[in-house]
Amino acid sequence: MFYYLKGELVHREPSFCVIDCGGVGYKLTVSLNTSDSLLSKLGKTVTLYTHLAVREDGIELFGFGSTEERECFNNLTTVSGVGPKVAMSILSTLTPEKLALAICTDDAKAIAKAPGIGAKSALRIILELKEKMSKTMLSLESSAAPSSIADIPVATKGSALAEATEALLVLGYDKSTILAALKGINTTADVGEIIKAALKKLAGGR
Repeated sequence: MFYYLKGELVHREPSFCVIDCGGVGYKLTVSLNTSDSLLSKLGKTVTLYTHLAVREDGIELFGFGSTEERECFNNLTTVSGVGPKVAMSILSTLTPEKLALAICTDDAKAIAKAPGIGAKSALRIILELKEKMSKTMLSLESSAAPSSIADIPVATKGSALAEATEALLVLGYDKSTILAALKGINTTADVGEIIKAALKKLAGGR
């Protein structure tokens, strides 16, 4: 229903903020990371991407500082046993980039640091989202246009490039966009450097 809200930030607390849009104050539940990014923006115009959750016991509007954070939220809530509150707890502990990297490198301990997340839940998140990414990876590799293969580094399973590609999938980028961003990337770098380089190119292309 709402893709984003743009208006004056009139109130901010660690778990929520209020944006005035045309005289209407919208309360949005936010992660600690997004809340921290709004710390110096009271009274200023801000833009938050949104997700509207409709449940039997009420309606709640969630706000995200980036489309990547919102995509991570959407992916997390597809995991069995992970609801909106748990997803926001994870995103309050890990940035989208760190969450994507934790999933791709099987770092359950990093995810389990979020309040309300146990070791079993962390492992389930990795299992379900990594399995989802693996299926997308197979589609990505099989659908690469022959004319462009020479320009795209081969993502061998388990390699830093493959893990970086999976991380970009977690962040919500589609396969064609990822393939384009990986062109010219230094594939001898570690996972984090590849992700940073790709995100820099993607940010420049937006």
